[in-house]
Formats: sequence, C-alpha cells, structure tokens
Amino acid sequence: MFIQRLLADEIIEKLSYERSKIVVIYGARQVGKTTLVEHILDKTDYKTLRVDGDEAIYNDVLSSQDSTKLGYLVQGYDLIFIDEAQRIKNIGINLKILHEKFKHLKIIVTGSSSLDLANQIKEPLTGRTHTYRLYPISWMELAERHNPFELQTKLEERLIYGHYPEVFQLEGQVDKVEYLRHLSSDYLYRDVLELENIRHSHKLRDLLKLLAFQVGSEVSYSEIGTQLGLSRHTVADYIDLLEKSFVLITLRGFSRNLRKEISKKPKIYFYDLGIRNSLIDNFAWLNSRNDIGALWENFLIMERLKRNEYSKHYCSSYFWRTYTGAELDYIEEFNGELWGYEFKWSKNKPNAPKAWVDNYDGQYECVNKNNFLPFVLQHMAHTTGSTDHDH
Repeated sequence: MFIQRLLADEIIEKLSYERSKIVVIYGARQVGKTTLVEHILDKTDYKTLRVDGDEAIYNDVLSSQDSTKLGYLVQGYDLIFIDEAQRIKNIGINLKILHEKFKHLKIIVTGSSSLDLANQIKEPLTGRTHTYRLYPISWMELAERHNPFELQTKLEERLIYGHYPEVFQLEGQVDKVEYLRHLSSDYLYRDVLELENIRHSHKLRDLLKLLAFQVGSEVSYSEIGTQLGLSRHTVADYIDLLEKSFVLITLRGFSRNLRKEISKKPKIYFYDLGIRNSLIDNFAWLNSRNDIGALWENFLIMERLKRNEYSKHYCSSYFWRTYTGAELDYIEEFNGELWGYEFKWSKNKPNAPKAWVDNYDGQYECVNKNNFLPFVLQHMAHTTGSTDHDH
C-alpha cells in the first residue's frame, strides 16, 4: 500500500527553483526517506546520480574537498541524491563546494541521525539548505486515503503496531512483530552506538526498556541511573543521543515560576509505539492491557507533533503538573496564548483543573477516542478557542 508523504509536493516545488537550495531530509532508519526521495525523482525528469554514503567509491570523492574530482563525479547530471550522508567525512564542506561551483546542480541528502550530519553541515551550509524531518506515517497522511470512519477503525492496530511504513505492507501479526523486533534491536540506534562509541549497548537497550514502562510519567534521571548502574549525567547524555537519532522525544514541564509547579523532571515519549511495544514485548490487544492510558498519551502527542511540524505551526510544547496533583497532559504556547489538553481514552470529559483556570487565561479541551481526529489533523485544531493561529 503506497502512502503519499506530505513532504513530497513541497520538496518538488523547492527543487523546481532555478537556483535551489540543498534539500536535507532527516529521519530514523526505515522511516521512508529513500522511498520519499525516489518518489520525488519519479515525479521529476532530472538526470540523477544516486549515491549511498556507505559506498567507498563515492565516499572518497565526496570527502575530498577537491572541486575537480567533484566536478568529474557530477558532470552530466542535473541532481545528486546522497543517502545516509552522515557517513561521509567532511560532507558539509563538500556539499558547499558542489552548491557553489556547480550552480545548475540540485542536491538532496538524507541522514538517519542528526548527530553527525547536522554537526557537519550546520556551519558550512548556513542559509543554503531546506531542512525537513520525516516521521513515521502520520494520521494527516492516512487521512489522504481514508475517511473518518475508516480512520477510527484503524486506531487500535496503530496503537499496537505503530506507524513505520513497512508495518503497513505486512499482513499477519507474526510478520509485523518480527519486523518491529528487528527494528527495535541495535539496528534502530546504530548511529548512536557507532558515533558515540558506546561500549555497552545492552545499557542503552535497558534504558529504553525502562523508559518504555514510564511513558506518561515524569522521569528521574538519577533513579534510572541507580537502576542501571550509570551516572545521572550518562543517562542524560544517552537520552539526548536517542532524541537526536529520532527514537525518543522529551517533553518539559510548563511553569510560570509558580512555586507549586513541577518543571524539572521531563516526560519521555517514543517516536513510534510499535518500537515501544516491542521493547516491553507486549503486542496484546487493548482489552487485555493495563497501559492504554500511556499508549493513548504517546499516540496523541506524537501525532500532534507531526501535525504541527508538517503544517509549519511552530509552537512550544509542554506538560503541566502541580505538587498538589493538578495536571494537564499537554500544553501548547503560541504568541503568548496557551492551550491545555487532557487525554482520556474513555468518553469522559472532565472539567479543566481549578489551578489551571485560576492561574492562566488559557483554553482547555479533553481529547478522547471519539473526538481525537480534529486534534491530529491539519487545520482542525484548537476547536475550543475562537483564535486560529495556523500560518
């Protein structure tokens, strides 16, 4: 089943400019970066040189900083596509040479980790790139194929198996589970292990498993460190690396410096629930699970983040909690305005916490399994307020 990616049309438009910038696409392994680029190339008529960053024959030239060698490589081509570009030494300065010396040449690069690639290209390519992050399949993309009724019927499977493109191509449960177990092994975070020279990969996996059980809860780096025999600083570093490899995202607590607000411990979520469920070895259906609340919260937050980024709705995201127990699962701040959300799997719609109403002039909404579609789909958010701030 082919699922059209939302970024495709925008990237095609950017490439059509006579003097186009370098297109950089980040995303986790297996998230569909190569497929996306191949689809884009199929829609255009550029004569294209395809380069794998692991291939030594190209690696030597693309790390040479020699404009003559680079010229020989791209001569006769309209576009060069470099896959897994973070594996090429000095890729940033070489991309700058290609961009400046060969003005007709269009360039697309992908990277499965922002760890090394971003560090290499940030300074040399300032102002010369269009940068995109590709997520696992979003509900905005699914909505291009399915109507609201059909989307509702697919909810449980997505909470169990997640949104990696390959999962949509597999029919049986056994094949889906096998694929996700392979992906959630060291393969998914190979860049972290290689680039940071982490000696004990089992510590990384143990950390991920602990975090998988704590989705929706505040995380203490010190407590995790004690459990794993790691320092708090090492735990923080590992989590940062896993964020940069598109495995985890962290959400910070919102505070206006009211003494009763908790803001120091983050909450941590997984880019994909299929990976999370694989780490705890639980692919049971919802009627026999005790973690539906965590699944629902992780699902809604990730789909909202996808929706915001693809819609270019750049807001700040938080959770909110007080020492007295008042809390909201998710908050967005935009232009000084606040929207607070409570996530409930059931049909219940609790009122906004009194502490929220008393202290903040913010909107409030409860998102449940019956009304969640507006929350995750483009141009349909913030239905409680009259202000539309999508630009």
